[in-house]
This record gives sequence, C-alpha cells and structure tokens, in this order.
Amino acid sequence: MSDETLLPLYRAEQVRELDRRTIAGGIAGFALMQRASVAAWQLLRQRWPGVRRLTVLCGAGNNGGDGHVLAALAAAEGLAVQRILLKGIDELAGDARLAADMATAAGVGAEPWRAGMALEGELVVDALLGTGLTGEVRGAFREAIAAINASGRPVYAVDIPSGLHADTGAVLGEAVRATATVTFIGDKLGLHTGAAADHVGEHHFCALGVDAGAEEDLVPAAWRLEEALIRAWLPPRRRTAHKGDCGHVLILGGAPGFGGAALLAAEASARLGAGKVSLATAPEHVTASLVRSPEVMAHGVRGAGDLGELPRQADALVVGPGLGQGSWGQGVLQAALASGRPLVVDADGLNLLAARFSGHTRDDWILTPHPGEAARLLGGTAAEVEADRPAAALALRERFGGVVVLKGAGTLVAGPAGLAVCPFGNPGMASGGMGDALSGMLGALLAQGVPLEAAARLGVLVHARAADLAAAKAGERGLLAGDLASYARILVNPTMGGDDAAATR
Repeated sequence: MSDETLLPLYRAEQVRELDRRTIAGGIAGFALMQRASVAAWQLLRQRWPGVRRLTVLCGAGNNGGDGHVLAALAAAEGLAVQRILLKGIDELAGDARLAADMATAAGVGAEPWRAGMALEGELVVDALLGTGLTGEVRGAFREAIAAINASGRPVYAVDIPSGLHADTGAVLGEAVRATATVTFIGDKLGLHTGAAADHVGEHHFCALGVDAGAEEDLVPAAWRLEEALIRAWLPPRRRTAHKGDCGHVLILGGAPGFGGAALLAAEASARLGAGKVSLATAPEHVTASLVRSPEVMAHGVRGAGDLGELPRQADALVVGPGLGQGSWGQGVLQAALASGRPLVVDADGLNLLAARFSGHTRDDWILTPHPGEAARLLGGTAAEVEADRPAAALALRERFGGVVVLKGAGTLVAGPAGLAVCPFGNPGMASGGMGDALSGMLGALLAQGVPLEAAARLGVLVHARAADLAAAKAGERGLLAGDLASYARILVNPTMGGDDAAATR
C-alpha cells in the first residue's frame, strides 16, 4: 500500500547515517550543530516566551554540544544561564569542544554536576544523552536525570529525552520526563511508542534542511499514521449504494456470562459503516443485543454446531470478544478458522491461538494483542515485549503472518509494508472494552473491502482519534469503550464534518 499519507520514522543508526552524509555533502559538522541549536532555541522562545533564567545540563558528544550552543544563544539574548557539565570542557573533543568554547566566549559560566546541587532556571534544558545510548544510564548521569525529574520545572529535551531508547521507546534505567522534545534530521521511532508517551511531552521535529526521503537506500523503520489516511481509504459513497454494497461482518463472541464485549464490537462495526452486522453469541445475550443495538442481527448459538452457514455468509469475521477459553470458545474459533473468510482475532481468540492453535499462520487475518497476549503468543513475558515493542510486533508478524496490531501507548501495526505507529490516543483508553471496540471497527473496514493492512492502520487510527475526541469533550477519566462509536462515525465521514472534528486536537 502507498505510504504517501504517512510520515517516516527512523532508527538512530539511520539518522546518524543521514547526519554523516549531510556533512560529507559539504555542510560542516559544527555548522549542522549550530543549525540544530538555532532551531531548538527558536522553538524554546515560542513555547516559553516569558522565561528569563535557564538551566542547561550538557553531557558529552553532540547532544551536549547542542546544549552548549543553545546556552550561548540564550545568553546573547540576555537570559541568565546556568550551565551544568556532566563532562568537563577539557574532556570534550571535536564539535562538542567547539560548542563548549562558544558558550564560554559568550560569557556563560560552567559548573560541574554535583549531587544535590540546585537547578536555578525557570526552565531546564536536557542535553545530557543523545540517541546513541543503548545501555542503562548509571552514575552521575542517572543522578542528574533524577534531579531534573524532581525539580518541578518544565523540561525541554534536545533531540531525545535522556535515558530513552531512540529505537524502542524503552526507558534505560532512568529517563527525563520532558514537557517538550525537539528532534532533528530524521524523526525517531522510539519517540512514538511505549514509555515514550510518559517522557517526550509535546513532540516537535525539525529536518534542518535534510531531505531524508531523498536517500532511497534508507528505508524508514516505520511510518507515523496521519489523518489523511481516512480520506485516502474511505471516499464518499456512491449515491446509489445499498447495504449489500457495504459489507457484512459477523462478530463471534459472548460465551455464556461474557456478552458485553461482543455487543461493544458489534455496535462499533455498525458505526464504522458495515452494511450488515451479525452477532453469534450465547442465547442468553440475544435480548441484551436487541435492546442495545436492534440494527444488529443477533443469533443465539449454543455451540459451534449452531453456526451453520453464518461464517460463510459474511465478508469478514471478528472472533474473540468475550469468547472465553472453554469448549464454546474453542469450537467457535475453530469454525472461524475454517470459514475461509478474512478474520480479526482478539482477546480470548488470541489466548486460544497461543494455547491450542499456535501453528496457524495465514495471510488474511489481523491479530490484535495487548502486551500480555503478545507475550503468550511469543512464549515470553510482557516486560520483554515492552522492552522492544517494534521487534515484538515484527516477530509476531513473522510467526503468524497477516497483520499484527500491538496495542498500547503508540500502538504498532506490522504488515507486509512494514511498521506503522499511531501517535494518537490517551490514558482514558485504559478501561475495559476498548479492544473490543477496536476489533469491531477493524471487522467493519474489512467487510467494506478495505485491504487488510490498510484496514488495520485505518482502524487503529480512527479508534485512537475517536478516543481523543471523546476525551476532549468530557475528560479522560471515566471514558468508556461505548463512547467511541459516535465519534468514530464522525471521523469516517470527513465530508460531513469529520475534518472539523478531527482538527480538535
């Protein structure tokens, strides 16, 4: 599928290569550092125009060099600058030394880091550790990061919050919790997934005049989902469209005693535009379905034998919400796998897949695990998954085929075209049923003929943005999965006001 509507993300080594090529092309390394520092300074003044006192913490290498140049720029405009060094100036070399000398020549004092020292600025600038960090932060750097986080001041991170892994978004022992982060040359994958959500703050990207897309051999590590994807894959319907043109999705779930999840998935499917939505659920849940969503065709199913031709009559199946792991769920999952229809597999469908159907691989399904389910599918732990979410998503895709949606902060979509990451969503989504709503949305998109990988990317995007719109209306706490469907409907109808709604970020 085309990635024209998405923004590229890179790994740290790729960005270093872009930096190297830019310098080899005739831009001096120190000039590029100055360009980055000027961009960072300009953004700082826009974001905090009233600040008069800065504390700038500088490490070694180019990240520290950016901090030194920024300190010189601030002093030149009359700000009081406290410059704290984690490496002495005499220990620096190359461009970092030139930058430190520039700050000294501008009249900026320098003091070595001491445990317990006061951070005097109204704003703290983090220029301690850059994207080359791979091991756990230790010693004085860890002390300094802890002091920044305890300061109670707004924090501005240069290129990346120190202690955050640039490729995975994992915290390497201790990481700065920034109010805002500005990153340069190529946007980094690790700023958009995992623990990054707690550390990056407002995200800003400055290319510094470097066109990463011109380097054809540097394939982006991932793509950031953008709302233009909605219009690209969901154009306005023909005026003559009827329900038979708009797809039939079948939700398989709601084992005895677990009916709510399947109802949420069915309602989300209907609101995403499926022409027909059927629900195969335990008989005791049919009445609740009729009351909640009379548009959904609910079928009471005592076991897989009652399904009959239902799976083959649908264009896409969603199996897992409220499925359970007993004989009812096992039989229904087996019938879904044998149907020959595109599948979305979620919740207990994934747990059964890990426990009883682990050898299955296919090209026509979307798997939607959270980290715990991903760990069971991979035979590891949730902590291992979260330590490298991109690698886990790709490993699941390699093992099971199709498309994998690894849920969580910075949800990842792994498919034939590579990784995509969703920058939307909010903590209000930490409530029951959110994954069920997502699976229903994905099923509806598949049923409407959206290709598998595009459906996964689009469904994740709409689901997260719907949650953001709902939270903007009434707050994050108390956000329920059932709140998302009406906002999702607005988003998938951009010609009917969706563009305006999507703009309320």
